[in-house]
Amino acid sequence: MKLRLAIVAPFAALALSGCVTTVAPSTQANTDAYLTRMLAGESAMQGSELDKALAEASQYPLGSLENPVRASMPRGQRAYLSRLRCEDLSRPEFTRAGNVGLGPFGNIVDAYIVTCNGSEPAERTIHMDMYHSGYVESEAVDGYGITGGKPE
Repeated sequence: MKLRLAIVAPFAALALSGCVTTVAPSTQANTDAYLTRMLAGESAMQGSELDKALAEASQYPLGSLENPVRASMPRGQRAYLSRLRCEDLSRPEFTRAGNVGLGPFGNIVDAYIVTCNGSEPAERTIHMDMYHSGYVESEAVDGYGITGGKPE
């Protein structure tokens, strides 16, 4: 058994070495720039590319995966959700469900479960893109109202 393993192991290592990939310098530079923008709270898309993506996303309901609510970092997400109002004018409860992958603006999108206890809509998932530094959404997701002031 040991002899068989000694013979097979080098061939397995050689075969697996073909699976190892390296990042090309230009790809690494792009990755570094993308990560730097993310850490600064900036969108992966900028300028006319972002404008085009915004126009395409506007065809979908605000808060959908195809048109996530734009915000400025987690604090901006929470501020937006705190300004939403249920049908009975109460503040909904919300919980971050996690990220759901890349959205239409090239950024990671988060899903929030928003609940109106005893009011409508009873529960909804709202998708949010937190990589829009300084941006404050003024429109409410369908089915909700929104206050214009700062979160309480």
